[in-house]
Amino acid sequence: MDNQSKGKRGEALAEAYLVEHGYWILARRYRCQRGENDLIAQRGNTLCFCEVKARSGLRYGSGAEAVTRTKRFAATQAAMHYLMEHPHQGPLRFDVLEVDLSTGQVQHIPSAFEAVLD
Repeated sequence: MDNQSKGKRGEALAEAYLVEHGYWILARRYRCQRGENDLIAQRGNTLCFCEVKARSGLRYGSGAEAVTRTKRFAATQAAMHYLMEHPHQGPLRFDVLEVDLSTGQVQHIPSAFEAVLD
């Protein structure tokens, strides 16, 4: 399975997990010129910008460890762009969902990182 297929499978498993746990999916693969959010979800009044990291195991570290400062900056830029198009008055957070493709298990890390503005 190539990386793009792994990513899509991981995102589908993460989305199913979020829906099962009471989240509404507002956007998938939201992109702007400066960044991307894999999933944008909402539960209650909290808006979650989600980074999905799919792995076949822990050989290369956890998915959360793969969310570099550059990736956090890009996710922040995409979130700001989304908020300009879709204003939101409630709480915001950046989550990471680690997906183990060998087992299908999803580990959800709410508020995994803070916004990176520079």
